[in-house]
Amino acid sequence: MEVIKKGTTIQSLEVGMGILETITQQGRPLKFSDIQELTQITKSNLYKYLNTFTQLGILYRYKDTGEYVLGSKLIEYGMAAVDQENVIDRITPFMHEINERFSNTVLFSSWTHNGPMIVRELNKNRGINIGAQIGTLLPIRSASGKLFLAFMDEQMSREWKEKEFMQIPQEKVGLLEDECRIIREKEIAFAREPLVPSVSSVAIPVLNYQKKLLGSVTVVGFSESIPQDENNELSQFLLSISKEISASFGYKLQVK
Repeated sequence: MEVIKKGTTIQSLEVGMGILETITQQGRPLKFSDIQELTQITKSNLYKYLNTFTQLGILYRYKDTGEYVLGSKLIEYGMAAVDQENVIDRITPFMHEINERFSNTVLFSSWTHNGPMIVRELNKNRGINIGAQIGTLLPIRSASGKLFLAFMDEQMSREWKEKEFMQIPQEKVGLLEDECRIIREKEIAFAREPLVPSVSSVAIPVLNYQKKLLGSVTVVGFSESIPQDENNELSQFLLSISKEISASFGYKLQVK
C-alpha cells in the first residue's frame, strides 16, 4: 500500500476546489466572466474545469443565462456528509402541505461550516425572485439565519457568528441577540426583506429529542403575504406544523 506523504497534493484538484469554493461564497448564480474575474484562471483552463464539473453534476449551468450554480451531485455529497437525507425525506410532505396551502416558496436549510445553506426548495411561483436557491448560504439576519443563531451549538456556530456580526452595525447585533431570546421561547422567526426588496420570510425550527437543531423550514414570499409576528393564520399554521415535524424526531414541546 502506497503511503502518501504529508503535504503531497494534486494541484489541479486544489484549483478545482478553489473554483467551487468561489462559487459557494458568492451565494448567487455566476456567469463565466464572473468566475474568471474572481479566480483569475485563464479562460481556456477555466472552461475545462467548469465543463467537467457540469458533466459530473457538481455544477449546474442554466441554459437560458449560462450562469453556474452548485449542482445536485454536490448537494447530494453535502447531505451525506451531514447525515440529513432522512430529515429531508421526513419533512418533504410537510413542505408540500405548506406550499399547497399558502402558495409561497418553502425552503429547508441545513447547517454547514459556512453557515445555514438551502438544501431543498418547493416553489409554485417560479416567476418570483426570492434571491435564493439550493446551495445559497443564508445571512444571519434572515429568518432561517436567526433560528440557527438562536438554537445552534455555540462552539459550532462561533466562527460563522463572528464573521456575520462584522458585516452589520454593532447596535444591530444587540437587537439581534435580544430577538434570539424570544425566538428560543416562541420557536418561530421572522425577517423583513433580508435578501431581496419586497420579499420577506418566516421560519420554524426542526428539533430532535435533544432539542438539537436539525434544520429550518422557511416560507418566503412578497412582504405583504408574510407575517411579522405569531398572531397570524400562517404563523399559527407553521407553529402547529413545527410541533408535528419536531415530534417525529422525538422532540417534546416544553410545557410552561
